[in-house]
Amino acid sequence: MARDNDATDRRLLALLQTNARASVATLARKLGVARTTVQERITRMERNGTIAGYSVVLRRDPFNQYVEVVVLIGTAHRKAKLVVEKLQEFPEVVLCQMTSGDLELICRIRVPHMEDVQPVLDSIDEIAGIERVRSIVVLSTVFDHSHAEPQTLATKQATALGRGELG
Repeated sequence: MARDNDATDRRLLALLQTNARASVATLARKLGVARTTVQERITRMERNGTIAGYSVVLRRDPFNQYVEVVVLIGTAHRKAKLVVEKLQEFPEVVLCQMTSGDLELICRIRVPHMEDVQPVLDSIDEIAGIERVRSIVVLSTVFDHSHAEPQTLATKQATALGRGELG
């Protein structure tokens, strides 16, 4: 986030994170500022890169079944970057993160059926530079906040303001 964003910008961003489709008039009313002020702030934050874009967050279709597996990967010394490049070629790998500790990478794979897990793990294990692969099948997702930004106090207050909980 750009350093020139003030408290009103942060409140505006929090409202947009809650509902990016809110009208400028609604946002202005909730912030207690003019509509032109809101529009100018949004335009400025789009230009300075604070607002990188807008997206749609889809709920998982309960009829679209898949198996999700967490894969822990240990790499040879200074080979993690090459391994990551190869992992990007796997459509089943939906997330890959560098970590600290004795296993350098944590990945999530999604496949349609349990029988599809082992062939993907075997292919991953064959990548040059990988020394260890551990896998954990996800039984269920209790909650998922991964699409949301971490909430600051300003964000929580703006959300409460948006819901009419603060005056």
